[in-house]
Amino acid sequence: MRPNPEKAVGCPGKASGMDYDVIVIGGGLVGVSIAWGLSRCGQRVAIIDEGDLASRAARANFGLVWSSSKGLGNAPYSRWSRTSTANWHRLAAELKAETGIDTGFVQSGGFSIRLTPTELERGVASMTKLASQPGMEADGTPPLEYEILDQAETRRRLPLVGETVAGAIFSPLDGHANPLRLFAAFHKALQQRGVHYLPHKKTTAIRHRAGAFELTGDEWRLTSGKIVLAAGIGNTALAPLVGLNVPLSPSRGQIIVTERLKPFLSHATGYLRQTDEGSVLIGESKEATIDHQRPRGPITAVLAERAVRTFPLLRDVKAVRTWAAFRVVTPDGYPIYEQSERFPGAFAFACHSGVTLAANHALVLPRQISAGELCADLSVFHSRRFRVPAAA
Repeated sequence: MRPNPEKAVGCPGKASGMDYDVIVIGGGLVGVSIAWGLSRCGQRVAIIDEGDLASRAARANFGLVWSSSKGLGNAPYSRWSRTSTANWHRLAAELKAETGIDTGFVQSGGFSIRLTPTELERGVASMTKLASQPGMEADGTPPLEYEILDQAETRRRLPLVGETVAGAIFSPLDGHANPLRLFAAFHKALQQRGVHYLPHKKTTAIRHRAGAFELTGDEWRLTSGKIVLAAGIGNTALAPLVGLNVPLSPSRGQIIVTERLKPFLSHATGYLRQTDEGSVLIGESKEATIDHQRPRGPITAVLAERAVRTFPLLRDVKAVRTWAAFRVVTPDGYPIYEQSERFPGAFAFACHSGVTLAANHALVLPRQISAGELCADLSVFHSRRFRVPAAA
């Protein structure tokens, strides 16, 4: 039995011919940003999603819009990230105009705070190597900008930092946003645009017949001209159905949330930021694990200790909650963007920087999907990079 399109969210009426131009599998941040962009391109779009009980990185996200330190060893990823941070102004403005929801995007620059001289030396070495690698600049890509700040200059710009902070690396490219409001804005905009959001549905089979993709699940079937796999870790099972390989694994991260405070930090930092509502988010951990999503006490203690060393005023502040969630990561940490060679029109996308890259996923990628071809600049993110040649 097919879902009743008249009961789907924002449905303008039943489509003729194929049910949709594009079906996006996965209603997390990657999926909804792409779906919104496809609707801007005039595509008839549906989102197939497991619903609110799905394991989403989007609702446990730190909210950084960060590009300055990304791409060491992969210049195209640095360019892609910097382009997305630049596109964020347009994304935030369009979503607010459509929905009235302020995503909380602020691009006042970001500080990578270093607590010890050794940390600062390593950070400087990393940024120097990043900036000097070939392929960092391209037409239309914002240049990489950053400053190395010693202890005195760091304290001048951030008077409340701890006395033992060794220094910082500052970039005007970086910022932050509210991921929950971003998620809500996309969903409201999708509803207003007539995109069908179909929750509580798990795709169990995908077939390609007569130029169309047929998706089926428990008592439902839908057809479309193209499909986008944006189901996070679920892509590992879905991708082989359309001749793709998407190797992914979960990485657990933790966040501490404090009580609301008077504004004291208008900039993002790599592991601590104050939201526009006053709470402070603290998080930096990464664990390769699949056992559970519960916060671990030892990691919480380390996060808290580093936060207090960075801003001593946090010493007596109440932590109101902690949480943990799984990020989706590839073997090398970089995204996967690809179209199936066996079944053109089937795309698979996966990344762990869904907030930073949301602007490109919403404003750049959908045009390429609609045209049926990903640009050459994205070829470096194809999963063929993980194929190991057979021994002779």
